[in-house]
Amino acid sequence: MSEISQQGLPVTIITGFLGSGKTTLLNQILQNELNQKVAVLVNEFGDINIDSQLLVAYDDDMVELSNGCICCTINEGLVEAVTRILARESKVERLIIETTGVADPLPIILTFVGSDFRDFTRLDSVITLVDAETFTPEHFESEVAYKQIAYGDILLLNKTDLVDREQLTALETYIASVKNNPRIIHTQYAQVPLPLILDVGLTQTDSLPEAKHREHHHYHSHHLEADGFVSLSFKSDQPFDVYKFQKFLNEGLPLEVFRAKGIVWFAGSQLRHIFQLCGQRNDIKSEPWSTPPVNQLVFIGRHLDTDKLRQQLNDCLATSVTV
Repeated sequence: MSEISQQGLPVTIITGFLGSGKTTLLNQILQNELNQKVAVLVNEFGDINIDSQLLVAYDDDMVELSNGCICCTINEGLVEAVTRILARESKVERLIIETTGVADPLPIILTFVGSDFRDFTRLDSVITLVDAETFTPEHFESEVAYKQIAYGDILLLNKTDLVDREQLTALETYIASVKNNPRIIHTQYAQVPLPLILDVGLTQTDSLPEAKHREHHHYHSHHLEADGFVSLSFKSDQPFDVYKFQKFLNEGLPLEVFRAKGIVWFAGSQLRHIFQLCGQRNDIKSEPWSTPPVNQLVFIGRHLDTDKLRQQLNDCLATSVTV
């Protein structure tokens, strides 16, 4: 049984008002160098200017790219489009869905959380793009704009080069009134290091010999460092105390952490726990160990105090091991 079928196909929902930069972000993902086959669901091909050099095949509602990615329209409805993707012989490793600019993302979220799809897919994160220049007080009254921000795990405050500090502060103040501890990333041209917004496969590859190499390749890329992002890898042959770890997630986790993932070992538990954190959503799934137990985590954030974070994680370790 493959990891995908155990964990479910990771799904990312990209939402945001018209003109906020969703298509620009999608193009970056379609041209990704993650060596992953990605399926992108969009409403109209016309909105996406697909690189003709990547184009392999084209029909009415599906475009195939040379890097194995595919792009489909949601003509016949979201459920049907996702079903088609899941039924394909040539499997994809990730599904990205772009909502329309005036869509409430909740029904789309519920499609994956509250339906039969939850056995085959795993909602990884909801990314909301906000146009820093045009998101004016009038938007604040919009129910859809409110929901896009409220349900976003990570908010990309885009086009920050077009506004002054005062306008940015006003926007961030508004966002903070809608969400507790929002995870905000400032972007220009929707350029963002993909490891920050996508699950780049640590949990799927940790058992493979090249896992360490791939983790290093993705997380320590120059993109991350250039933007002030740092990653911290934490490994321990001692288990965590489950209550201390939960308290750390609820109260001690620095706001600067945007993404975390890995394998967690709890004292007293015989199971291996797969941990994912994206924005404000975190998720822990359990399965039997196939290797000796160990804690292995990666945290990604901006201007992280890595020494302090490492100390906080060490403080979560169980003082005496009970198995």
